[in-house]
Amino acid sequence: MPVTVDRLETHWLIRLEGDFTIASAPQLKDLLAEWLASRQDLQLDLAGVQEIDVTLLQLLAAAAREAQRAGVTVAASVSPEAAAEARDLGFERFPGTAGG
Repeated sequence: MPVTVDRLETHWLIRLEGDFTIASAPQLKDLLAEWLASRQDLQLDLAGVQEIDVTLLQLLAAAAREAQRAGVTVAASVSPEAAAEARDLGFERFPGTAGG
């Protein structure tokens, strides 16, 4: 579960690659909490994600809701595999899916 973080002047770039399951949740939760505290926009790159489970989708959706409340934006690029997983798990409005 490689994670790359670039803390830029105007926004954060978080890049995930590989498989993201419940075992990845604590690390990603801590990272997203740190990003939210920064009050900067987020570019989320999931283009290299091969598998993602409902726990991680819920975590990302919750972070997106908190970002909206905080007035920051989340933009995402999503692999076809991750987009299909999101749709299959009922996240039709997840960024990068047909409805997101």
